[in-house]
Parts: sequence; C-alpha cells; structure tokens
Amino acid sequence: MSDLLQQLNEIESVAIVNIATANSSEALDAVRVEFLGRKDGKLTAVLRGMGQLSADMRPVVGQRANEVRIKLEEALEQRTLAVAAIEEDCKLEQERLDITLPGRSPRLGRKHPLSRTLDEVKEIFIGLGFDILDGPEVETFHYNFGSLNYPDDHPAMDEQDSFYLNDETLLRTHTTAIQTRVLNERKPPVRVLYLGRVHRREQVTLRHSHTFHQVDGLLVDEGVTFADLKGTLDAFFKEMFGRHTQMRFRADFFPFTEPSAEFAFTCFECGGTGCRLCSGSGWIEFGGCGMVHPNILRQCGLDTEKYTGWAFGFGVDRVAMRRYGVGDIRLWVENDMRFLTGV
Repeated sequence: MSDLLQQLNEIESVAIVNIATANSSEALDAVRVEFLGRKDGKLTAVLRGMGQLSADMRPVVGQRANEVRIKLEEALEQRTLAVAAIEEDCKLEQERLDITLPGRSPRLGRKHPLSRTLDEVKEIFIGLGFDILDGPEVETFHYNFGSLNYPDDHPAMDEQDSFYLNDETLLRTHTTAIQTRVLNERKPPVRVLYLGRVHRREQVTLRHSHTFHQVDGLLVDEGVTFADLKGTLDAFFKEMFGRHTQMRFRADFFPFTEPSAEFAFTCFECGGTGCRLCSGSGWIEFGGCGMVHPNILRQCGLDTEKYTGWAFGFGVDRVAMRRYGVGDIRLWVENDMRFLTGV
C-alpha cells in the first residue's frame, strides 16, 4: 500500500508543476492525457493496481487517489482559463493595427486608353455631323455576311473567320454588320458612325489580336463621291494625329463596297523607314473603305440612280497605338497597371 500512496504523491507533485508551466491549450491537453487519461494515464495505472490490495486497504488508497484526481482537475480548470486569456491576448496583439503607419490612399480609377481614344474619335465625327450608333456584339450570319453582298462560301470570308455560337449566330467580325440594319431603318440622308468590340480567329501578334475595337462610318445621300470619302478620312486623321499626317490609298476588294480601297498611314514607330511593327514597309494599314455596293443599296430599297454612299472601317486599337506611341497591341488587354498608368 505504501508504494501506491507514494506513487500518488509523486503523480500529484509532478502534475501540479507541469500544469503550472503549461503555456498553451495543446500543452494542457498533453498533461491531462498523461496523468488522467482513461487508457494510459498514470493515475489510471495506479487505480488498476488496487486489485492486489487487501479489502481494508483499498478504501484508503482509493480515497487518496480521488483526492489527487480532484486536485488535478481543479488545477487544470484554473490553468485552462489563464492560458485562454494569454492566447487571446497574443491573438489580439498579432491583429493589432499600427495606427502610427501612414494611411494607404485608394487607387483612383480612370478611363482605359482605348476608351479615351474612342471618345476622341466620337468627338471628331460628331463635329463632322455624324450620329453615333452601336449594334449587337452577337450577330447573325445574315447581317454579318449575307446582307453585305457576301456570296455563300465566298473566299473573302476566310479573312474574317470568327467564333460561331451555332450555324446562324456568331460573334461579329466587323462593325460593318450594322450597316444594313441602319439602311433598313433610316432613309437618306444617312450619316452615322458605329463602333464597338469585334472578334476574329487570328494569331495574336504585335499588330493583331482575336478581340479588338472597330469604328465604321457610313454616309448615303445624293451626289456622294469617293472624293468626299477621302476628304473625310483625311480631315479625321489630321485632326487626330496632326496636320502633317500622311495617308495612302491602295486598291483593295470588299464585297460590300465598289470600288474599294485600303488606307494606311506612315508607321508611328519608325516614321516610315521600316521596322518590325510595320513589317519593314514604313506604313501601317488602318482599315478599308469604298463606295457602298449598289446591291446593298437596292436590297435596302434605295434607288441607285439617285443615291450613292461610302463606308469605311478601321481598328481603334491601332489608332490608340499611334496616339500613345505604343508598339505592341497586346499591351491593351494584359491589364498591367504599370503600363496603363503610364499612358
């Protein structure tokens, strides 16, 4: 019996010290399991040895074991409250805000360079008497190709391979898709500018992207000539880029215009000497233009003997590249704030 009582005294003294020095909930749990655990606890092991004691000695050892158990549980409960308070203080200290630090000003937003360029384009053409319109970005095959004088399976459509939603619906490849919508709703004189985002399945390079922004202009009235078209574009780009801007027209083909031309301007990266941006040509193609094809006017119910018109289209992304001296079209959509805040 004396051995068991001695063990109980040692368990009590050691456990009290371990409980008092435990500084975390995990350490207290370890002490509780070590001394009071039901399977391998030291106090439990002593109680298991009571079966070897005589009947008159068991109550004595049992009473002492119960006293030790109660004392350890009380000590654990008190220390648990103290440790919880310590841990709460540590957590609050870690989360404490240093009010002596300078405040962080919120980053102010501003218009994207492409949006600013679109606003400039609209402002110039409004000054020239144009109405500003927009159309659906998800377009039907009819308005995107069929109504624009594209014969079925015409090879010209290969240059505007797009993203189809189904056989009859696609993401528009050009803002020209709104042209026949306008001519069906308005009667001459028509002078409109429509702009927005377009999509084409193109390899992304310095000058090309699968998603870009386009502007299309349309003017239909009596006595309209190709000279009016060239004069309008020349006035626009001189207003946009300065009086010394040089423009070049070259014959081209578009199913919806006849005659047709592509217009280009001297490369803003090399000044016309040739670089990788302009593929060594010294010129950057900005878009296409021409006189509205008589077939389109006729299908919209207009007398081609009375009315003529012209149309043009160009990518706003390239205008913005020249406007801000940017040599890579991909920078517009990478959302690098270091770049966007510098242009």
